[in-house]
Amino acid sequence: MMRMKRREFIKYTAAAAGSYALSSFHVLQAAGLQKKYANDLVNLGKTGIKVSRLAMGTGTNGYNHRSDQTSELGIEGVADLLKSAFDQGINFWDSADQYGSHPHLKEALKYVPRDKVVILTKTHAETAEEMKEDLDRFREEIGTDYIDIILLHMMTHADWPEQYQGAMEELSRARERGVIRAHGVSCHSFDALTTASRTDWVQVDLARINPRGAIMDADVERVVKVLESMHLQGKGVIGMKILGAGQLRYEINDCLRFVLNLDCVDAFTIGQESKDQMMDLIKRIPDARVE
Repeated sequence: MMRMKRREFIKYTAAAAGSYALSSFHVLQAAGLQKKYANDLVNLGKTGIKVSRLAMGTGTNGYNHRSDQTSELGIEGVADLLKSAFDQGINFWDSADQYGSHPHLKEALKYVPRDKVVILTKTHAETAEEMKEDLDRFREEIGTDYIDIILLHMMTHADWPEQYQGAMEELSRARERGVIRAHGVSCHSFDALTTASRTDWVQVDLARINPRGAIMDADVERVVKVLESMHLQGKGVIGMKILGAGQLRYEINDCLRFVLNLDCVDAFTIGQESKDQMMDLIKRIPDARVE
């Protein structure tokens, strides 16, 4: 997620020539590329779920059941932002228990048909019992009978499937019952990311990716190789930290162009705190693809 004021977000300063080079391994030639749009509906791997290319992040600086969005905009403000995004064709909402954003989604669902949006949330549950409790609580907090995508949040160790075995088994059962549609992980280390690529249970992965390697799990080339492997397996890949948690806020176009040109990334999430920021991104995305 990113953190910036409106004037910083809109301001764009081209990176100085030679400040960084994108290797031929992960960069496509821009000439002749078809434009991509924020509201394109794309297949999320082989999950059968179609999401808008851009997801509405609700967890900028998210921790302890709060985030910049929930604290600064409040329930009605976040709900209005999500509704405005839906009106622009963006149907993908990215939330988490850690962000405290479930009640904000519930408010937005008063204005948006539930079956027209894709809701992703994240859990720290490790055991089957903890996961049962979270699934019940999350659905009540969001006001929905089912959750589209639920991820084990912030995996950092290579052996995370052993630690979270109970939670994983419960999510598999929940998917069979129709309580969720897909399950997976968000990764915060290269070891965890590599394990996710090798784990059949993972249907969706949320991975940190940007052109400079800012706040990523490893250097860009190594991460992209793992994401390519995931993509070939049919796992859904969602990018996060596209702007390096705000470190790359003056290189928005370059960051967008980079992720848009990665065929191994299905969609990406960016935390937005105003309609101006949202509309600015919507405008930039199709042009960034071909610049």
